[in-house]
Amino acid sequence: MSDVSPLIVVAGNQLSFNGKTYRCAIGKGGFSSDKKEGDGATPLGIFALRECWYRADRLDAPQTKLPLKMIRENDGWCDDPKSVEYNRHILMPSESSHERLWHDDHAYDVVIPLGYNDGPIIPGKGSAIFMHVAHADWRPTEGCIALAKADLLALLPHLSPQTRIDIRRE
Repeated sequence: MSDVSPLIVVAGNQLSFNGKTYRCAIGKGGFSSDKKEGDGATPLGIFALRECWYRADRLDAPQTKLPLKMIRENDGWCDDPKSVEYNRHILMPSESSHERLWHDDHAYDVVIPLGYNDGPIIPGKGSAIFMHVAHADWRPTEGCIALAKADLLALLPHLSPQTRIDIRRE
């Protein structure tokens, strides 16, 4: 049994961790127990936190026990169900449809891929489900969990590969 508490995301756009509650944005399609590529829904379930990607040109390496990776201009995440790289990190250019990790806005200054649809990967069940920085207007995501940058950075020192995110309707 791990002594690391799970993250708990609830329908009221709140993420709870270690007795604290943080505002978060979820997918524009709400929550789904049957996620599909492009539906804009945040998948329900319990998922691992795989690693932490960050923009080194915008912030110092965050403190965390998650494996750290720097986002570079040619980093992407494949969202093409027909590709063998589906729901995986890719280098661009790529002929497959993909999400760019190098954003002009600050949403991907910090990106934590969730262990959703990655063991095994099922084409069409959804890809690029991340925890990342929320937009200033708190608009819904395409299926990710988004937090204020300060809140995400405050959580990171407490996160490790053993941490789980529990996304549920409550």
